[in-house]
Amino acid sequence: MTVRIYHNPRCSKSRQTLALLQEKGIEPEVVEYLKTPPSAAELDGLLTAMGLEPREAMRRKEAPYKELGLDDPALDRAALIEAMVKNPILIERPIVAKDGKAAMGRPPEAVLGIL
Repeated sequence: MTVRIYHNPRCSKSRQTLALLQEKGIEPEVVEYLKTPPSAAELDGLLTAMGLEPREAMRRKEAPYKELGLDDPALDRAALIEAMVKNPILIERPIVAKDGKAAMGRPPEAVLGIL
């Protein structure tokens, strides 16, 4: 059972989700996604597993969202995912993945459903 958390140690929800996993006896693979962003294919798979479109998993208040014009409805899924990969600060966190399933840790307890 491999559990992976896409983690930002500066984010309280991310820290809380990691602590929750550890309290449950799970030592996940920790991916600090700001240092090691997921590939476009990996991010696309995570979004699909969560049933989300890219904008639903984007931090729309971050500067790159406006600077890159990502609110343009003409942008397709691939373009939005590519923007997230190139600017990982845009990826909402944390995301926990296990066995082809994924969940956003907002609130942290939301990840328990995939474990």
